Amino acid sequence: MAFELTGRLYKKFDTAQITDSFKKREFVVEIEDGAYPQLIKFQLTQNNCDKLDPYSEGDELKVTFSLKGREYTKDGRTSYFTNLDAWRLDGVAAKQPVANNAASAKADDFPTMADDPGSGFDDDLPF
Repeated sequence: MAFELTGRLYKKFDTAQITDSFKKREFVVEIEDGAYPQLIKFQLTQNNCDKLDPYSEGDELKVTFSLKGREYTKDGRTSYFTNLDAWRLDGVAAKQPVANNAASAKADDFPTMADDPGSGFDDDLPF
């Protein structure tokens, strides 16, 4: 199952060669969540590690990822790990403010009843 998250690239790390046949690269994305921003750590593995290269810290990203979980037992203690495995990164263009034409219109731009000669409008008000 794939998930998506959009946020700001907060920190990116170098690729780490874990074993002869396995490498990973971690990065952190900051998202707004109420009053406090959240820092979410992802990992890229194997051939996906290079996908982070074109991006700089501070860039807006859309991250597509999968949840991975596993059990690990050592010295009689069992722990559970969850990884967010990113496999697609897309840059997000900065949002351009949308001009509100109605708000910037002047009162003179709107037609009045006096502008319509057939309306029978008489502008001779007693006050």
